[in-house]
Amino acid sequence: MIFHVVPADEWTADTERPYAPASLATEGFVHCSGDEPAALAIADALFRAVPELLVLQIDDAALDAEVRWEGSQDARFPHVYGPIERHAVTSVLAVRRDADGRARELTPWA
Repeated sequence: MIFHVVPADEWTADTERPYAPASLATEGFVHCSGDEPAALAIADALFRAVPELLVLQIDDAALDAEVRWEGSQDARFPHVYGPIERHAVTSVLAVRRDADGRARELTPWA
């Protein structure tokens, strides 16, 4: 399993097509994380101003696109070189924040 942080409005914008964030067009891949703690850290560091934030849990074996683990020896992240087919998303989790706005936990998104 891999994880992808996404604003809720981007995930729900077009549910009839595979999910293709802007990074796919600009960088050639979709940024992902290897576990829930890393996804929470990314949510806290890069998306603190986003009011409704989600984390997609993705079965990387169900993707048509290639997944490459890239980065340095100290930090490697999965990059998906194509869109995320919605059938590969096994769960959608909501980022819950503490009173100071820090991302603290993931819960099922309703």
